[in-house]
Amino acid sequence: MSDLSVSVTKLIQAPIETVFDAWLNPTMLAQFILPMPGMPAPDVENDPQVGGQFKIVMHVGEEKVPHTGEYLEINRPHKLVFTWESPCSISGSTVTLTFSEAGDQQTQVELKHIKFADEESRADHESGWSNILISLQDLF
Repeated sequence: MSDLSVSVTKLIQAPIETVFDAWLNPTMLAQFILPMPGMPAPDVENDPQVGGQFKIVMHVGEEKVPHTGEYLEINRPHKLVFTWESPCSISGSTVTLTFSEAGDQQTQVELKHIKFADEESRADHESGWSNILISLQDLF
């Protein structure tokens, strides 16, 4: 079912450059890339350039769950595209973030994640990305 996708949108109360840069700053990213409320901060490493890699190790109970990928497009401050590899992903899974100004000091973030193995994985990611965008808003 690789045609399954997730689309999540959130209005963030911060300038577009600040919101965009948070996705590439490992210290900031660790503060909001939390797919479930109450999770401890993940370990984050990245090389934020086209072709650069990232690694996010989420702590789920006693388990460490790695998420890796490659930056495919970085168009500051409007668009960020990266591959998404995790124990729950399939080949060709990508995330596209589109940022647009939505008023004074506000940014609309649209996240689209494509390619899931099944509906359960798609639904889990939809919930996770929604929580991440809420955590991003809470950061500002």
